[in-house]
Amino acid sequence: MTADPRLLTAVPAADDAQYEAGLRPRSLDDYIGQDRVRDNLQVSIAAARGRSEALDHVLLYGPPGLGKTTLAYVIGNEMGVPVRATAGPVIERPGDLAAMLTNLQEHEVLFIDEIHRLAPAIEEILYPAMEDYELDIVIGQGPSARSVKVPLQKFTLIGATTRAGLLTSPLRARFGIVHRLDFYADHDIEEIVRRSARILGVAIDAEASRDIARRSRGTPRIANRLLRRVRDFAQVRADGTINAEVARGAMQLLEVDDNGFDEVDRKLLRTIIEKFSGGPVGVNSLAAAISEEKDAIEDIYEPFLIQAGFLDRTPRGRVATARAYEYFGLAVPGRDSRLW
Repeated sequence: MTADPRLLTAVPAADDAQYEAGLRPRSLDDYIGQDRVRDNLQVSIAAARGRSEALDHVLLYGPPGLGKTTLAYVIGNEMGVPVRATAGPVIERPGDLAAMLTNLQEHEVLFIDEIHRLAPAIEEILYPAMEDYELDIVIGQGPSARSVKVPLQKFTLIGATTRAGLLTSPLRARFGIVHRLDFYADHDIEEIVRRSARILGVAIDAEASRDIARRSRGTPRIANRLLRRVRDFAQVRADGTINAEVARGAMQLLEVDDNGFDEVDRKLLRTIIEKFSGGPVGVNSLAAAISEEKDAIEDIYEPFLIQAGFLDRTPRGRVATARAYEYFGLAVPGRDSRLW
């Protein structure tokens, strides 16, 4: 059986939504991992509630699948207000955003996922809305045009992005609270796996939890997806209980190795080593060589491979590290200091 190409991607798959809503924590106390972010948000939220004010605007950035959307809803729950959610590409006209903003009640949260993909004309509307809580609307055209200011309720904008570098400086400067979400430590992912197993009503032992966590690429979304696949395997090939043997059997069937690599990861690393002599290779050439989108390489595959020490990104291009050569049982070239 070949691994589902979406299995180890942190981008949401079609069947994730029905499970993620039930597995998401509702409060900061239930939110596992990201301790620095969680502690800072607890202070900010407690201070805002103590003053009966809206929370400062929040920007959350980092690789996909790490809980930015979950954290936005947790913030709303902690503030005791609804969260109105949308996404940058969905907002096509300035009037769409203006309607959302004017319908917000006091202290409510507007969550914009992929906020870096807002059109410039729409982004311009956000500046006075975030800073002065008002909309600047131009009525009429030509010499008779006039600007009308429409007051807004004091609200909190939460923006999420995987590409913080693509945000314009004026927009980024208007966020009072900015946090990066990092890949999770294995012990945090283990706790997430155990919590999700309890919610799903499946028995799992400690060794199996560690095994799934180790292959989850430090990403809760992938951990939960792997857990569901292992649960299916346990139901069909075992007695429904997930132990270490069942977890390993499921992973072998799914072709997910101990490092959390699937065929795409192995293909990417092998291509750099074999076709481009270990690199450096530009991302456009690499994308063409493995028939993947450039954005997919930059947003989905690269961050984990770099974090795990298998890939290095240099000004001249991508370079396979010594660890990548050792992974395939190949001799590490001694000629190139860039590999160290």
